Amino acid sequence: MHNLFLYLLIIFTMNVSSTIIDDLDKTRANWSAISDNVMGGISEVNFYEMDDGTDKFYRLEGNVSTKNNGGFIQSIINFPVNAEDYQGIRFTVRGTSDDYYMWIRTPASRFPWDRYIAMFQPKEDWSIIEIPFSSFEKSNFYMRKRMNISKIRTIAFAAYGKDFQAQLDIAKIELY
Repeated sequence: MHNLFLYLLIIFTMNVSSTIIDDLDKTRANWSAISDNVMGGISEVNFYEMDDGTDKFYRLEGNVSTKNNGGFIQSIINFPVNAEDYQGIRFTVRGTSDDYYMWIRTPASRFPWDRYIAMFQPKEDWSIIEIPFSSFEKSNFYMRKRMNISKIRTIAFAAYGKDFQAQLDIAKIELY
């Protein structure tokens, strides 16, 4: 019985550590919204906080257009962190059933178009998504293959790569 208790204690204490990045309550991140307008594109972005009476959340929405060599909108936070003690990023989202992306920048992201990328698809109802750091892929051949998680600079949610009306609600983000 003692061994069973010890085993359960070890299992339940493993990987319960997380760091909240933003929970719209006690821990808040400093967000900004960017579209391809910075490079001549015509996508339109809106990013704001909402409260529907039950939940508080952020909404990233806009018209993503690939015209004029564009095709992205994003909400981004500067979050310089050493994430070596964590396995990945966990977040609570809902949205249109399109492909969305998490973009992470590190010192290997030398140019504005450099990032580590992971795709996810939200559901219509709230769901929790976990993306392990090992799932992120580099955006360019000259970047390090494996992301240096000890030097994360920014984390972004993005709608990218095709013409569509994006709507992504984000309720909580944390390292796990």
